[in-house]
Amino acid sequence: MAFLFESFEDWRNYCKEKNVSLVTAVLEYELEQKGRSEQQIWEGLGIAWDVMKDAVHTGLTEEMTSRSGMINNGAKKVYNYPKSVLSKEFQNLISRALAAKEVNSCMGRIVAAPTAGASGIMPGVLFTLQEIHQIEDKKILEAMLLAAGIALIMEQKASIAGAVGGCQAETGTAAAMGAGAIVYCLGGDKNQIFNAVAITVQCMLGLVCDPVAGLVEVPCVVRNASAAAIANSSAQIALANVSSVIPVDEVIEAMGEIGASMETRYKETALGGLAATKTGQAISKRVLIRDIEMLPDEGTI
Repeated sequence: MAFLFESFEDWRNYCKEKNVSLVTAVLEYELEQKGRSEQQIWEGLGIAWDVMKDAVHTGLTEEMTSRSGMINNGAKKVYNYPKSVLSKEFQNLISRALAAKEVNSCMGRIVAAPTAGASGIMPGVLFTLQEIHQIEDKKILEAMLLAAGIALIMEQKASIAGAVGGCQAETGTAAAMGAGAIVYCLGGDKNQIFNAVAITVQCMLGLVCDPVAGLVEVPCVVRNASAAAIANSSAQIALANVSSVIPVDEVIEAMGEIGASMETRYKETALGGLAATKTGQAISKRVLIRDIEMLPDEGTI
């Protein structure tokens, strides 16, 4: 029977016992649990990677204005701004994460990685990583499979849903997936990959899910950009063999405990945080009125 993803330590031990890589362990899981052939798995990952790249391209080239008006071509504005805060590569990373997430907010085609609310992080991270380091597509697909293993464990030990664990569960998981993928693509070992995951989550513990007007737009889109940046900083730290100190499994358990104790109004209900501000409430009312006005009259049904 294939390894079941319940903890990072078990994942490590399984790979050591069977003398296989982290990626191979996930592949074995997919083969047995999903009943698909290896060719189907790689083809599916290839399709997902193409959709991610398309989402980045779409967000940076097409009109991205949401029905609420809260999303208004922000990715293109960032991408084309003439002055870089750090470097053009960093600017590209941020704008690509924004772009893919804006496509989601504007009802376009995305890959939920692991959720739609966090769908800009992996595309922004992987697209930019490949561009800078000239990484082959096969390695990117392997990194995506590795990231799936990371998400499986985080879902088991905590949650990947904002309604259950707050935004730390969604963007935190996606950023951890991205950080692990980066370290893998750049030749990091198991310890460095797991440290990258732990460091990333440490930086995102307690992040609430407070969508204005109940829409996955504000602050969701900009959080995707910030999470992409955290994924890269965590990967850089982990690659230098800086320890997370707290083991990755314990970090994820802490994430689960925090999510469980988080008040309901901070978990995707739009009852607290930014959604409850004066401006947030005004936007919510405006969106509600607009939706009511768009409903058909009874005589036209």
